[in-house]
Amino acid sequence: MSGTSTSQSSSTGIPRKVVGLAVAGAVGGFLFGFDSSVVNGAVDAMQDTFVLGDALTGFAVAVALLGCAIGAFAAGRIADARGRIPAMKIGGVLFLVSALGTGLAFSVYDLVFWRLVGGLGIGLASVIAPAYISEISPRKHRGRLASLQQLAITIGIFAALLSDALFANAADGAANVLWLGLPAWRWMFLAAAVPAIVYFLIALKLPESPRYLVLHGKEDEAAKVFKTIAPNEDAQISIREILDAVHADKQAARESTLRGHRFGLMPVVWIGIILSVLQQFVGINVIFYYSTTLWKAVGFQEKDSLTISVVTAIVNILVTLVAIALVDKIGRRPILLTGSIGMAASLGTMALAFASASGSGADISLQGAWGPIALVAANVFVISFGASWGPLVWVLLGEIFPSRIRARALGLAAAAQWIANFAITLTFPSMAAASLPLTYGMYALFAVASFFFVMFKIPETNGMSLEEAETLFDKKPQTAK
Repeated sequence: MSGTSTSQSSSTGIPRKVVGLAVAGAVGGFLFGFDSSVVNGAVDAMQDTFVLGDALTGFAVAVALLGCAIGAFAAGRIADARGRIPAMKIGGVLFLVSALGTGLAFSVYDLVFWRLVGGLGIGLASVIAPAYISEISPRKHRGRLASLQQLAITIGIFAALLSDALFANAADGAANVLWLGLPAWRWMFLAAAVPAIVYFLIALKLPESPRYLVLHGKEDEAAKVFKTIAPNEDAQISIREILDAVHADKQAARESTLRGHRFGLMPVVWIGIILSVLQQFVGINVIFYYSTTLWKAVGFQEKDSLTISVVTAIVNILVTLVAIALVDKIGRRPILLTGSIGMAASLGTMALAFASASGSGADISLQGAWGPIALVAANVFVISFGASWGPLVWVLLGEIFPSRIRARALGLAAAAQWIANFAITLTFPSMAAASLPLTYGMYALFAVASFFFVMFKIPETNGMSLEEAETLFDKKPQTAK
């Protein structure tokens, strides 16, 4: 028993080595969250520095998401050809170069370029981190360890917003000079260099994925890794299982297709795409990319706006933990349906609040109780999303596709998600300048649509094997119990 206690986490029963590797791998998720949200506190100062209009501001923020789509598409090829660890190293370099380039940008043109480079890093991390964690995790602990990726993303968002607040408050404004003659908003981007360097250094120490080693004929090295991460399991059996799976994958690749009779794709592929698009079209990333600008527009000081954004990020972390705890107890459908109701109600409330505002554009202000109501509604929205559609869409995407098309279908759904994210991020500044009530009303309608989509198209998959879950999508959804 004493030997077990030294090699396993006392609280989870998972080998400590595996927990350490999973946490190290999840640093990619942290960078994912940090780099995608650090722009929040810098938007206004960046807009003033380069004299950007609403449309160009939206593009400068959203262009990183185009890089994400490209990076995610390339990640699988790089990871399969060069290895998971080299892909992590490339991601670390991209994060570092983007942080330095964006922080020292001299024009809007190179600012956009460096944001695109950062997006490539985010796209790589979004694929490599969960893949690496799943491949080094013992099967009975894979679910909990894989959830570290989503948790790391939310912590990265929090860290980005907190650092934005600290820099802006230290300079008494994001546009004011802080250190070395550079304004605070530039230091917000430069700060991303620290986790990028940490990520790269961690990648230097991590063992390669045993699955990659087996794929490339390095079975002796794979056996050594297996003995480290799963000391109580037979490494040779694990290697044989990987070889069998590789053979099955090759057979499936020759036989599988995404094509079907529904507008050229199988119905289940469209379900995955629509889930991904709805997850973004409710406007969640508006809160994390533009919340500081939003709260300044309705009367809060910059210091208070940044503080509100940090609190919102903390709430996001806590509700993600709640979702992880409940998903296997309550089920997917009840959580998604409840989340849709919460999102629709809170977004509708925000639309009403801004319909009662006076002024327009940057001079808009909320009178009386509408300011606090809008603030509470925004946080209810984050709670509703973070405890439901945020993590659970990824759970479903991993369950619904047949094994023969899972990788490609997931890639297509993920690409749709990045494109939808790009569309929302790009259009928000212009739409908000035209009409905030209409903007939030539109997001509320998509939240309503998400409720009915789950009600009529998504069956319950809780407690089922992947094979059982796949067959449900050829049937009518069951009523949630």
